[in-house]
Amino acid sequence: LSKAIACAVQFDNQHCGIYAGDSDSYTVFGDVFDPLIQEYHGISADSKHTSDMDASKIMGNIDPKAPVKSTRIRVGRSIDGFGLSPGITKDQRLGVESLMKKAFANLKDDLAGTYFPLTGMNETVRQQLVDDHFLFVSGDPNLKVAGMERDWPEGRGIFHNKDKTFLTWVNEEDQLRIISMQSGGDVKAVFDRLARGIKAVGDSVKAESGRDFMLDAKYGYVHSCPTNLGTGMRAS
Repeated sequence: LSKAIACAVQFDNQHCGIYAGDSDSYTVFGDVFDPLIQEYHGISADSKHTSDMDASKIMGNIDPKAPVKSTRIRVGRSIDGFGLSPGITKDQRLGVESLMKKAFANLKDDLAGTYFPLTGMNETVRQQLVDDHFLFVSGDPNLKVAGMERDWPEGRGIFHNKDKTFLTWVNEEDQLRIISMQSGGDVKAVFDRLARGIKAVGDSVKAESGRDFMLDAKYGYVHSCPTNLGTGMRAS
């Protein structure tokens, strides 16, 4: 528990201040996590997770005349059998990366692309990822105190498709951050690609390993930070 609350102890500016080291933490330390989760998400103690990723149900869109530079929607996902980032072992982290390399190789059509490991990344590739605003870097004080930057940069990397509209971060704050983005304000197209991408990645992970994404009946998809529980989705 002391490791879970390390950020709240170290810093006095925390919005949440607690992280789960594995899926069991939400049960073992439920007396601490449950009230926080229920207050943050505005849910009751007996709530059940629901999710609908059917893009065809999106009826409207942003006015194309609106000055929207780009649209980005992401989710986090964790794979059964591996620790969450604050508690994951080095071997487990490398195991996640190895599995994802195989899973990414199975993606087809507009989702197909290339995985770039941070370990051994050459300068040309690194600079291009920086220029594209894709690269996540070390140094976040919260992630460091919470134990998420151990063994940096081993086991971490970035996948993106040929059009640079579908990305996955591997072993950053979560095991996976699955991202859909493009220029302009076509939210429906971005969400449609995201929904297809989540399913394709999940199906490929299942085919390669027999593992599913961590899913709790009450709190939804399991993440290291309680604020991301549920769909794990953020849009900007």
